[in-house]
Amino acid sequence: MSADQTGRLLGDWLEDGPAYLALAKAFRALITDGRLPAGTRIPSERVLAAQCRIGRNTVTAAYSLLRTEGYLEGHRGAGTFTALPPGHQRVRTAPQDARRFPENRVDLAVAQVPAPEPLLAEAVRDAACHVGKYTDGPVHDRVGLRELRQAIADRYTRRGLPTSADEIMVTTGAYQGWGLLLRLMAQRFDPVLVDAPTYPDAVQAIRSIAGRPLPVGLGPEGWDPELLVSACRQARPVLAYLMPDHHNPTGHVMPDEVREAVAAGARRSGTLLVVDETLSELTLEGPAPRPMAAFASRGQVVTIGSLSKIFWSGLNLGWIRATPSLISRLVALRGPGDAGNSVVNQLIARRLFDDYDAVLRERRLTLSARRDHLVGALRRHLPEWTFSPPRGGLCLWVDLGERVSSRLACAAEGLGVDILTGSRFAVEGTLDNRLRLPFVQPPDVLSEGVERLAAAYAAVHGHRSRPTAGALLAA
Repeated sequence: MSADQTGRLLGDWLEDGPAYLALAKAFRALITDGRLPAGTRIPSERVLAAQCRIGRNTVTAAYSLLRTEGYLEGHRGAGTFTALPPGHQRVRTAPQDARRFPENRVDLAVAQVPAPEPLLAEAVRDAACHVGKYTDGPVHDRVGLRELRQAIADRYTRRGLPTSADEIMVTTGAYQGWGLLLRLMAQRFDPVLVDAPTYPDAVQAIRSIAGRPLPVGLGPEGWDPELLVSACRQARPVLAYLMPDHHNPTGHVMPDEVREAVAAGARRSGTLLVVDETLSELTLEGPAPRPMAAFASRGQVVTIGSLSKIFWSGLNLGWIRATPSLISRLVALRGPGDAGNSVVNQLIARRLFDDYDAVLRERRLTLSARRDHLVGALRRHLPEWTFSPPRGGLCLWVDLGERVSSRLACAAEGLGVDILTGSRFAVEGTLDNRLRLPFVQPPDVLSEGVERLAAAYAAVHGHRSRPTAGALLAA
């Protein structure tokens, strides 16, 4: 990490009080937020002091403190590297009143829906009654039970995209489906187009095969078709990972004319479009979007999906929709190291599909009310923040108006609130002015979370004045 890059990441880090403490706090936030991954070599004390225009003693004291805490490793002459303390995933920079929240934490980071009880319990009992007829078959099921694949295919057909069971492969979650497609289609250093911002695990999967994420930025209204098509034409990525329906994290929905243009551009460049439809049916207002594959020729779009956002993430069940020939290649790729799909979970999922529409209606009503509640709470307590209420999905994408997301996350954690900063969704570690806030929690929890966020935001602003020149020289 060069001094210039480090300086940009640190941003406006100076606060009242000792400068070395403020610098250490800024580094701590970058490390725990993942924008300075563990093992990154950072500038020497002399070089960083010159970059930040502060005394070298300030940097020396900050580095020494971070080494003591376990956030830096190495010694003079050997280089300095970022680290995480053993068994420590996130720093807790708690203010004095953090003692008020020893257990009562508010999770505004994870966008997971609760299981639909008592329906889930009924589906489990039904699966137990039917699992016996599968115990004499193969232990490893790598394509999926025929009846579940047919239920998934029927769902696509009802959405206007005729599909057969032979075009469906069951996976252990949507993430595995994306990983299999990458392993099959991409080579080392191949460019893989992604939205920017995008789902963090999608980028991590690309990097896990030594692929090269090719980010294409989303504007205030969503996708720029000319930009997407130009990126495909120039870089010719073998794959493009898109989430056109209630995009995570922005909530955008890709218009039909953009879908047509993107499909045409990808066809000319030979790019396979991988469309993540995990959130596609969580439309809270307006017409439901048509599947992206309906705008492309056969085989040009591969769709991955999951039951985690409709039913329950604990099932760990997803699927791939593709041509039968591609399905066969993906099944063969799973190999002996993959235990395959849980028969019991598939039987539970098959039973849940019988009540899919009823559960979806309930999800939409509940999420719509909670979205509106979160919007109201933010506008009352944090009117400085701006956002556009999404038509669907699970989250608000909030513009803080300034690059304080990482510091806000540290302050909020001390007040018992867990949040995800915008930089977690950026390919290159930017977007520190953004925050993703799910609206899956009950209204009272959302209200409590927003009140604590407002207190954390006030605390961050209370320590933003720069030290005087005399204080810097003294440091």
